[in-house]
Amino acid sequence: MKNISILGSTGSIGTQALEVVRANPSLYMIDVLTAQNNADLLIQQALEFNPKMVVITCEDHYTKVKNALPNVEVLCGEEALIAAVQLPQTQFVLTAIMGSVGLKPTIAAIEAKKDIGLANKETLVVAGELVMQLAKENGVKIIPVDSEHSAIFQCLVGEENNPIEKIFLTASGGPFRGKDLSFLATVQKEQALKHPNWVMGAKITIDSASLMNKGLEAIEAKWLFGLEAEQIEVVVHPQSIIHSMVQFTDGSIKAQMGLPDMKLPIHYALAYPQRVSSNFERFNFLNHPEFTFLQADTENFRNLELAFTAMKKGGNMPCIINAANEIVVDAFLKDKIGFLQMSDVIEECMQKMTFVSLPTLQNYLETDKETRIFASQLVTK
Repeated sequence: MKNISILGSTGSIGTQALEVVRANPSLYMIDVLTAQNNADLLIQQALEFNPKMVVITCEDHYTKVKNALPNVEVLCGEEALIAAVQLPQTQFVLTAIMGSVGLKPTIAAIEAKKDIGLANKETLVVAGELVMQLAKENGVKIIPVDSEHSAIFQCLVGEENNPIEKIFLTASGGPFRGKDLSFLATVQKEQALKHPNWVMGAKITIDSASLMNKGLEAIEAKWLFGLEAEQIEVVVHPQSIIHSMVQFTDGSIKAQMGLPDMKLPIHYALAYPQRVSSNFERFNFLNHPEFTFLQADTENFRNLELAFTAMKKGGNMPCIINAANEIVVDAFLKDKIGFLQMSDVIEECMQKMTFVSLPTLQNYLETDKETRIFASQLVTK
């Protein structure tokens, strides 16, 4: 059995991961479950999977969780996540926390020599060079869980000695594919939360609608696979069947395909390097007679271009756009700013925040904090 800990067990990725565990009780044992606010679901999960430890990061819910789980060690606060990933018996940590709060526990897990299932793209967006170097030094495998990065990872199995010429990150285009600025200026959050192909949490769904999600994925891919910005291309594929592609130096392209179901890459990451049988719905080519591809629209969806600009600039610039983006998405969901204003705030943060070319972990943490303050001020204005 593989002992696993799930950071963010009550979110979209976490709940689907537990579905995979539930379907394979002889393969996985749960050591740790964590949540931010959803105490009721965390308690329910803990009663079913009997972990060694649970963490509720919002301290307001600590007493409720503690009283409901008398036979489980219950910790609270964000710093408790660091202790949670260091249990000696844990072999694999699935980091499914949303946002840059996942950075410190991911680093702690790597330093404790736990293999990582990475569903928190912000970790590599904020501090990709540092995290990948630590993983190398500690002999830790980082298995991507995002469908696009999992696809690339799977395409590269057996190709370790063959250099990559280019990768193609596929994007659905979101709910507003083909819309112009006049339409986007009137978009409401209810429209933006209706993704055409995937069921995800609110933050990532808004990121998908603005194409920022694809920009963050491009930065994540740079670090995961050792690429330059020029080797990464975003292609809109509305059907979301081809999850991404790798082109090698001989011109050959490998693609990984499947139905848009996050349990597939989660299942692959948990079982790696094996492929374990599943009862997931199978893809039928006859039900999908057309695959189409379009150029990404960076004129109307500026976030994608801003993310590539940050990736090329390097240093702490990706950290700046990530922090600013988390603030503006929250503001958009609270009806404080419009859809197009999100890009305006992010761009101003990129222009005004202090650039650090060779940041340390402390630089990243300070950049994240200062950018959030400045972005919040811009939102208020």
